[in-house]
Amino acid sequence: MAITSANQLELLQTAEAVAREKMIDPGLVVEAMEESLARAAKSRYGAEMDIRVSIDRKTGRATFTRVRTVVEDEGVENYQAQVNADQARDLVKQHRPAVTVIAGAAGRQFLLRNATEADAKRTTGVNQLADPEIGDELVDEVPPVDLGRIAAQSAKQVILQKVREAERDRQYEEFKDRVGNIINATVKREEYGNVIVDVGAGEAILRRNEKIGREAYRPGDRIRAYVKDVRREPRGPQIFLSRTDPRFMAELFKMEVPEIYEGIIEIKAVARDPGSRAKIAVISYDNSIDPVGACVGMRGSRVQAVVNELQGEKIDIIPWNEDVPTFLVNALQPAEVSKVVLDDEAERIEVVVPEEQLSLAIGRRGQNVRLASQLTGLDIDILTEEEESKRRQKEFDERTQLFMATLDLDEFFAQLLVAEGFRTVEEVAYVDQEELLSIDGVDEGTAQELQARASDHIEAERKKALDRARALGVEETLINFPGLTPPMIEALAQDGIKTLEDFATCADWELAGGWTEQDGQRVKDTGILEKFDLSLEEARNMVMSARVALGWVDPDEIEAEASEEAEEV
Repeated sequence: MAITSANQLELLQTAEAVAREKMIDPGLVVEAMEESLARAAKSRYGAEMDIRVSIDRKTGRATFTRVRTVVEDEGVENYQAQVNADQARDLVKQHRPAVTVIAGAAGRQFLLRNATEADAKRTTGVNQLADPEIGDELVDEVPPVDLGRIAAQSAKQVILQKVREAERDRQYEEFKDRVGNIINATVKREEYGNVIVDVGAGEAILRRNEKIGREAYRPGDRIRAYVKDVRREPRGPQIFLSRTDPRFMAELFKMEVPEIYEGIIEIKAVARDPGSRAKIAVISYDNSIDPVGACVGMRGSRVQAVVNELQGEKIDIIPWNEDVPTFLVNALQPAEVSKVVLDDEAERIEVVVPEEQLSLAIGRRGQNVRLASQLTGLDIDILTEEEESKRRQKEFDERTQLFMATLDLDEFFAQLLVAEGFRTVEEVAYVDQEELLSIDGVDEGTAQELQARASDHIEAERKKALDRARALGVEETLINFPGLTPPMIEALAQDGIKTLEDFATCADWELAGGWTEQDGQRVKDTGILEKFDLSLEEARNMVMSARVALGWVDPDEIEAEASEEAEEV
């Protein structure tokens, strides 16, 4: 196949046809043709040569050129594609009618062939006979090549590859901004449980774990799905769809409820057990509009449309509330809740329900409480009133025994302290005396005696703890470190932390404890000093103080960082 005048226009016509079919820029097809022709030319003239092809966008004429870059003397590595400055000057003099010099660094072009006065003016005022400089390129035209069968096949492969890449780029650009939207598609086939669908400009995949229940599709079926992710991969953009994602249900409600689309009602949270049950929390920013009623619609028409799309999935629409306990009570509907106890630090919540409401609150296979937990983002423990009463009684008895043993009190007086809210000996020792005097039957002398006994007990326990810590090999630098009590030091020693250096290498969560997420579940990390009610911030400050004391950290840097954080806030 030779590039002759007979088939020059055919190149452009082919490019136009391919571009229309693949819905890509014709210029990209022409560039692919140029690259394929250049590759074929290199197989003819030599792979070391820098052969370039330019196709005129109007006439279709293909121009084959050889390019040599001007480099420094010691920089010449490829003599077919590089020349030094002296060789470049000789080439320009010897082949002046045929060689064009393009200035790489300055962007100038010297026309050394039949230059007219007009041409000279277009050289931006630079002498067209100037010597080539480092970085310039010497360009001379070479005869077109005849493409043999192998070369033509290779050229075809290059064009197909470029067209395929352009098509993939177009597809990626089209769908990357549609993540988070619902699209309509047509089922093409099913592979190992995954459904391959036609989305118009390509294919998308609905994985089997993203299908609702036991959904089955046949080729040609229409399907609505949520665009979960679009990735650019070597084999082309991968479009992943989902029908189980909670955001799919949120987008369906947005389509069915105009108030959500307009922003009058907002969906604050969604939790789903796909194909079975779901909970959705909504809030209205217009006092005249009921968010639950608007989502349900006239005779349930709006919510029913969503239910039908989700294969009969039952949906509980819940009013959202800033108050977490109130929101949780709503989320556990239809169960009735007697009491809610919230632990902010642990992000856990205890819910007490009547005995007859327990199965309803938990739901079948724990479904109701699980969805409520997903909706609120809290771990929920559900207790019956009887279970909660037994637990409270057990705690009451344990604290009573503690005060009887440590403060040498009779059972009645110990129970009186527990009933007034005292939990530890430390609280008795350090509480304001007025709080003790407010207890019926406690006078000033009794209050002083109680606090004296509590202080003596604490001091004795601290001495024992310090002796045990020293026996474990704790160094004095750690014992004398401010902020650490003897029981804390003993707990550290039992965990192998016996020097100030050991303490300074600890992380705050290792000391105070915390929560991490593993496989979607919140997991408790027990801290070495957690039982002493040490907060993360207190642990962090103590560790940093230890590092400063050891000279590991510059205190000025800490102050600077604290100031920067304060300014950002």
